[in-house]
Amino acid sequence: MEIKPVRTEQAYKAAMQRLETLWGAPSGSAEGDELEVLAVLVERYEAEHFPMPPSDPIEAIKFRMEQQGLSPRDLEPFIGGSGRVSEVLNHKRKLSLGMVKRLHNGLRIPYEILLS
Repeated sequence: MEIKPVRTEQAYKAAMQRLETLWGAPSGSAEGDELEVLAVLVERYEAEHFPMPPSDPIEAIKFRMEQQGLSPRDLEPFIGGSGRVSEVLNHKRKLSLGMVKRLHNGLRIPYEILLS
């Protein structure tokens, strides 16, 4: 097992091919250890070269609504009346700190997403 840092696109592609080969290796085996180390190196390379933009808080709310089968009316306890819910969902009104706290507590949406 010869592992080197993943610094180039070529090294990244080679590491990804090797990961495919090692996928499913038993934990604790030599192949499993190699898989674990390579995964960390690839993750670091991807974080540097393919950064993820912060999530849109409104899209996170809509996603949670879809997951839980909620309607806009179900958001009224967290955001306010139907007009305010509509404004928030249509990006016409920003979330207040009170809304953020209620959405976090009620729908379990992480603060860091709601505040981004």
